[in-house]
Amino acid sequence: MKRIAILPAILIVFALAFAVSVSAQDAAKVGGNWELTMHGGQGTMTFTLTLQQDGTSFKGSSKGQRGESPVDGTVDGNKIRFTIHRTTPNGERLLEYSGTVDGDSMKGTAKFGENEREWSATRSKAAAQ
Repeated sequence: MKRIAILPAILIVFALAFAVSVSAQDAAKVGGNWELTMHGGQGTMTFTLTLQQDGTSFKGSSKGQRGESPVDGTVDGNKIRFTIHRTTPNGERLLEYSGTVDGDSMKGTAKFGENEREWSATRSKAAAQ
């Protein structure tokens, strides 16, 4: 009797593992160096994202006029979400990005405080992973 109860549990575990594996394979590939451009009240800002992807999550850094900051995020299919953790004299400031990935380009919306801006990025061919 106990063997019959264990079988469905084992099947559920395998089904969940398979679903996670398929999800990671379907995630857009975002590893590499990207040049991100955003237009705002202070003019055009351009900076470099360096990302290392592990399945559906990634980490890296953002480097621009205001120095270097850590980045972390996730990819679900072609949907991307990431946060840049910028340290300012007033404390940490979170810049939240969301958008879509299409091969070597991506675009979306960035939110920081009450402000919202459109952004786009292009992957560097020399360092694409």
